[in-house]
Amino acid sequence: MNATFVLPAGQDASDPERRLWLKATGVAGGAAAVATAVPFVASLTPSDRARALGAPVEVEIADIAPGGTKTVEWQGKPVWIVRRTADMLDRLPTQDDRLADPASRQAQQPTYATNAARSIRPEVFVAVGICTHLGCSPTAIDAGDGHPSVGPGWQGGYYCPCHGSTFDAAGRVFKNKPAPSNLEVPPHRYLSATRLLIGDDDASA
Repeated sequence: MNATFVLPAGQDASDPERRLWLKATGVAGGAAAVATAVPFVASLTPSDRARALGAPVEVEIADIAPGGTKTVEWQGKPVWIVRRTADMLDRLPTQDDRLADPASRQAQQPTYATNAARSIRPEVFVAVGICTHLGCSPTAIDAGDGHPSVGPGWQGGYYCPCHGSTFDAAGRVFKNKPAPSNLEVPPHRYLSATRLLIGDDDASA
């Protein structure tokens, strides 16, 4: 925080008393800033502090409607949790010939997500919502939305408005796009049928 100090009337820039007065007010201002910052940090909830440190984040997913998405923050990045419908899953194989890495051979996901759905459970997709080109955040566009940026035959997925990269509903990048790879799938595991832990996949932890 920047502070502006006003000199008492009659003091000029060369006045020794002025220098002493500035030092005193500077020390007082710094002490006030520290006094303000410490309670603010202490006021953070444990989950907020964990997020700031990049710790795993627990997420309740029971409230995500079919076709809906919940976004949480992990390591300062947005993570999407998508509850895919049967129709969304059925459309995944229809675009393989248009994808740069349909089998997810590049390491953008843990081994347990190296499958057609890129997920532990096909209906729940977890991905870092950051384009692998230059870090913009793609936008979800459903099948049949008629969005001019994705063209005809779009079967649902994500469009990056920064440079035009497109990804299918499993986060797999289309051919001849600026993004060099699929969207990242972060490490994660299920704590229960309706609760996810993002950022940790060690069941023994």
